[in-house]
Amino acid sequence: MNRATAIGLIGSAMALALGIPAAHAQDALGKAVASDYDAKLEKLLLDFHANPELSFKETRTAKIIAAELRVAGASVTEGVGVTGVVGIMKNGDGPVIMVRADMDGLPLAEDSGLAYASKVKQIDIDGTEKPVMHACGHDTHITSMIGTARRLAAMKDQWKGTVVFVAQPAEERIGGAAKMMQDGLYTRFPKPDYALAFHVSAGTPTGKIEIQPGLTASSSDSVDITIFGVGTHGAYPHMGKDPIVMGAEIVMALQTLVSREISPLEAGVVTVGSFHSGFKHNIISDKAELQITVRSNDNAVRKKLLDGIKRIAENVGRLNGLPEDKLPQVKVGFESTPVTVNDKPLTERITKTFARRFGQAALLTNEPQTGMGAEDFAYFVAPNTDVPGLYFNVGGTPQADIDAARAGKLTLPAHHSPFFKVMPRESITLATEAMVTAVIDLLGPGNGPTAD
Repeated sequence: MNRATAIGLIGSAMALALGIPAAHAQDALGKAVASDYDAKLEKLLLDFHANPELSFKETRTAKIIAAELRVAGASVTEGVGVTGVVGIMKNGDGPVIMVRADMDGLPLAEDSGLAYASKVKQIDIDGTEKPVMHACGHDTHITSMIGTARRLAAMKDQWKGTVVFVAQPAEERIGGAAKMMQDGLYTRFPKPDYALAFHVSAGTPTGKIEIQPGLTASSSDSVDITIFGVGTHGAYPHMGKDPIVMGAEIVMALQTLVSREISPLEAGVVTVGSFHSGFKHNIISDKAELQITVRSNDNAVRKKLLDGIKRIAENVGRLNGLPEDKLPQVKVGFESTPVTVNDKPLTERITKTFARRFGQAALLTNEPQTGMGAEDFAYFVAPNTDVPGLYFNVGGTPQADIDAARAGKLTLPAHHSPFFKVMPRESITLATEAMVTAVIDLLGPGNGPTAD
């Protein structure tokens, strides 16, 4: 065995240990991404993670992203959709590809045990000071987007067209994408022919990419119901109208929407997460407030659930003798997103491209839905616009840890948990390489469908 062969075998073994397919472990792009992570991207990741910012408050984060995109050669506009950043990298004539990354953190006190854990507190848009943490991996998303921009800038001989880099605010409030669209994302800037995004997944092994056509994230709607009663002494209930009793009737009636009004073969969730009313044992309040989250996997089911909530709330008011101008008020739409759907031809094309690059074993193409998480990337893509979209997941946890969790020997930190953490190097390098690969496939010579 010669020295070169031995080195190659050692490199392949190390790649497999890290969850990186051996087929591209020594590839020029893989090497360049890994080198860029060690020299540049890791420092950005550590800074982003230690300094998270809440939704629509991502001013520091946005400035860093804008500066890095400018260094990569993009023309940058800041303040799009409140704090969003748009970077345009043009390289001759060709299609337009959007690469989107979300950048906000969550109101959590971090307890991950990481040396670079956040200790940040910030005044939220509601005026309350809260702890802040990157508990969903958005720090890896924006770091990877910067890495993608840097690689594409260095590989302009391999693609022609325009790449639109979008750093989106307030995904956690599912409001940032809609704000950017309202601020002219598709009219002030080149409208994409395709839109791409990814999410790191703590429940997926490092080195793996989840990608499949069709539904990729559920719809989500935050609903507020305000019930107006007539306050009175708790010992004289006949003198008032009790909003707590009406609220309880609404809560119980809402349970019939999923169990009795949509098909048992369709998915839906109506969860009352908050029920507040009153201040004292012997006082019947004059108001009660409910906060509800609604999830579905189909926009028609979504409409049926939302219409049902309004119908139930208002008719409970009528049942209790409230006048028409005092019926419960139902507020929908302030934190809402439709379902996110991957375009089938685009997904099939990029799946084939990923299989050639990373190997079929690296792809998870038929994973069952395990929850009803939502994603406001939906506002950028079909069926809500005419832009075909692709949203994929990149693994963030070593296979050994996942196996230990399945055996009951370890508890994996979940997304939106104070204990959340992923393997940043493995996540960012794979995501960056995958995104660069997808963009070059769509903007490469001919810009036509990739051959089988």
